[in-house]
Amino acid sequence: MTEIIMGQTIAEKILSFHSGKKLESGDICIANVDFVMGQDGTTPLVIEAFKNLGAKQIFDCEKTCFVFDHSAPSPNMGVSALHKLMRDFISNHKIQKMEIGEGICHVLVPEKGFLKPGNLVVGADSHTPTYGALNILSCGMGSTDIAIALMTGKQWFKVPRTTKVVFEGKLPFGVYAKDLGLLMVKTITASGAIYHSLEITGDTIAALSMDGRFTIANLVTEVGGKTCCMEYDKKVEEYLKPFYSPESLNPVFSDKDAKYDNEIHLNIENLNPLVAKPHTVDNVDQAQHFKGTKINQAFIGTCTNGRIEDLEIVAGILKGKKVNPDVRTIITPGSRKIFLEALEKGFIKIFLESGCCVTNPGCGACVGTHQGIPSDNDVVISTANRNFKGRMGNPNAFIYLASPATVAASAITGEITDPRNFL
Repeated sequence: MTEIIMGQTIAEKILSFHSGKKLESGDICIANVDFVMGQDGTTPLVIEAFKNLGAKQIFDCEKTCFVFDHSAPSPNMGVSALHKLMRDFISNHKIQKMEIGEGICHVLVPEKGFLKPGNLVVGADSHTPTYGALNILSCGMGSTDIAIALMTGKQWFKVPRTTKVVFEGKLPFGVYAKDLGLLMVKTITASGAIYHSLEITGDTIAALSMDGRFTIANLVTEVGGKTCCMEYDKKVEEYLKPFYSPESLNPVFSDKDAKYDNEIHLNIENLNPLVAKPHTVDNVDQAQHFKGTKINQAFIGTCTNGRIEDLEIVAGILKGKKVNPDVRTIITPGSRKIFLEALEKGFIKIFLESGCCVTNPGCGACVGTHQGIPSDNDVVISTANRNFKGRMGNPNAFIYLASPATVAASAITGEITDPRNFL
């Protein structure tokens, strides 16, 4: 992408390019979007808005994808009717789709090669900023806004202010990307970056895998962030190589004199495994401080931590061990591709032999539609991104959030456990 003006952040550059004019934070623009995503929890409302607007066709079927993941397979007649509504709309407009069992939208969209650096992406889901790990500006929107983007290929944006988050230091033993993400949320707080773009960088991020970067980008929503823009490097290039030659990519870099609203430095050299307590994601403490906190259910998966690296960590802890008989342990791979890779590597066999329940790829337990709704007063430890009341389908349950390692260790002991003794 050709640089438009000095002194711009990544978000300012991407929106400038897509609107065709010089922009800075606070400006309002109408910009062309590169990709539109919908999922089955929100897309029926998008379709309703699309029809109410009098729209007859979508802007580009190749730049649109609907995903069946939040209630997949359908758990009841009502959802089945909504799925049929979606399938009929998809058929009529020749939209790309990801059917039941294919996986979670925020795992699939990057995995399928739909995106590349410098893109402007909108999605009918709040965790759409996940794609920012690929040097992209992506954000969630409401159903009417998505319908307008679907119809016109354009949407209005207020250029966000940018908070720069710099992670420094080498990952300590037993500390993972999820712990970095929870540290970020604790530091910034749940309302500390409302409508900001977060540029997440530093030597710690450079050393992380793409799986780890997606985990941190996924949690940007939990500080109120509008989007997440990570830097392009060789790891992004390698991730995209199956779909694009490096020469065809146009990565975006912030200028050295870019203006940031805030700059936060997080040194993680002495970081311990972390846990977010009910009922907010920024209510974070060290895992070792929860000794004696009994759990009823452990859940490993979601668009935060359902990737192959996460399952490998869990398999390493569970191999040759049994989960506590009083803990329902549910493992959900993030996509069919990840499930198949986990099968090939023997992880699924380890999970089943340890006493876990392995489900098809999807969002069910995380959003509380099916496949693991807790009972009243149940204590759940999960690798998800949210622990609000009712998040998993029961407002009378208590949800703790942690890394896959911490959740796996806790499933074995029956209480929230620092994973370092199991590594």
